[in-house]
Amino acid sequence: MSNTPMAANPLTRAVLEIDEYVSGLGWDQPARLFALVDTARLRTEQPSLADRLGLGDAQETTALTPIEQDEIPPGRPLDEFLGTIAWPDAVAGCALSVERLMLPPSAEAQVPEGLDEAALTKWVARHPERQEVRMTVAVLRDGARESALRLREKDSATEVLTGSGLVPGLAEALAATFEE
Repeated sequence: MSNTPMAANPLTRAVLEIDEYVSGLGWDQPARLFALVDTARLRTEQPSLADRLGLGDAQETTALTPIEQDEIPPGRPLDEFLGTIAWPDAVAGCALSVERLMLPPSAEAQVPEGLDEAALTKWVARHPERQEVRMTVAVLRDGARESALRLREKDSATEVLTGSGLVPGLAEALAATFEE
C-alpha cells in the first residue's frame, strides 16, 4: 500500500497496511479477517499466488502478507465465529478489523447497573461522548501482537494509534485461534 507509514516491525507494517486497505472501503463495514503469511515463504511455496498478489522480488523478505479471508457470517457473534477457526501451518498469524462504539473512561461511572448486552449496546449508542472506532488487531503464532486504532472523527493515516496492548481482549481471542 503506497500510503502506509513505514514501521520497523513487520507486524506493525501489516496492521497499518490492513488499516489503510479497510479505510479505503469507508466506514460502516463488516468485520474483516486476514491470514498473515510470511512473504518469502509465500513466494517460494506459492509463486503463482505471490504473482497474483503483486509481490515482487524486491520486497523485504521478513515482511508479512495479509490475505483477506471469506466474509464473516453476518449475525453470528464474533467470539463464537473466532472459536471455529483453525489455521494451517503456513499461516504465521492473523488479523481482524472491526468497527465498534467506544466511550471514554470517564463514562464508565455513568453506566447503569444490570443492563444486558443488548441494552448496554443501545445505551452506548445514545451516549453523547461515544466515538466510532475501527480496531485492527493482529497476532502471530509466536505470541507477538499489534493493534491499530482509527477514530472516525480523526479519519487520517497520521492519526492512527498503534500499540501491542491497545485491544487485549480481541488479541487474546485471535491468539486462541492458534491453540490446539
